[in-house]
Amino acid sequence: MKKLIVALSLVTILAGCDNNEVGDVSLGLFTTKDIKLNTLIDPEVAGVTCHIASIEANLSLSDPSDSSISCRQTGEITPEMIAGIDRSESGETVFKKSKSVFFKTMKIRRIFDAKSQTLMYLSYSTKETSGSFKHSLSTVPLWGTKAYKTPEMLAQEKALKDAE
Repeated sequence: MKKLIVALSLVTILAGCDNNEVGDVSLGLFTTKDIKLNTLIDPEVAGVTCHIASIEANLSLSDPSDSSISCRQTGEITPEMIAGIDRSESGETVFKKSKSVFFKTMKIRRIFDAKSQTLMYLSYSTKETSGSFKHSLSTVPLWGTKAYKTPEMLAQEKALKDAE
């Protein structure tokens, strides 16, 4: 049931991508390209808000791959929120947006660095451009939140896990 709720939340976020637009900056009078600024509230960790800047080319079949991301703690982050996220090395996709009719997508993945207790948000393009996959990284440390665990707490958890 929880996975269904998460899936529905993601669909809602992805479908309403343009509703999250908070800024639109023209790159000049003689260009059809604009920088679009969008807001993303993490669907699992509601205390994190990310702002994403990406270029959109009107009248083009493909938007440029460049993007940037900045994420900050904007509310409470609880241990329950952190317990509910994917803890694999590749993390999980929390946002995606088509950037081309040729299967290019901008994605944002949340990855948890358990050792430093930091949420990492990686914005990247799924198609190589000029020999590179464009990407940008932002981090949100758990320090100062209810979800932060002291090194002693982490050692205690590890000892309990090892004993099982």
